[in-house]
Amino acid sequence: MEFIKSQPTSKAPADWFTGDVWWDVIVAGQEPSRMRANLVRFSPGARTDWHSHTMGQTLHVVSGIALVGTRDGTVLEAHPGETVSCPPGEEHWHGAAPDRFMEHIAMWEGTGDGSPETRWAEPVTDAQYKGSRSRGR
Repeated sequence: MEFIKSQPTSKAPADWFTGDVWWDVIVAGQEPSRMRANLVRFSPGARTDWHSHTMGQTLHVVSGIALVGTRDGTVLEAHPGETVSCPPGEEHWHGAAPDRFMEHIAMWEGTGDGSPETRWAEPVTDAQYKGSRSRGR
């Protein structure tokens, strides 16, 4: 057993996000582990670009209100303590509501074969971001 050496907080790359986003790597597992987890902080209105994860992704909301959108126009609203599962290969985006900060723990797995874990696409438009919300409960 050992403590994992913490890494400094990093600003998320502007070519994958709209708005200000910061993250702390919780774990980036080394083989044989494929576990990945980041604590991600979004400023109001900030969001990811469209993307998908080869092995899927799970988002656990820590604070604020998370918005999670899918290509069919669904925008789920998730609150602290709620968890959203994104299936493998499903294009989606996630971010903060327009009026408050949001933190979530993003969890996903590496592929184990060196292929990309995440495939990034185009930015989410304002119209997509402002789509009709539904509660996921």
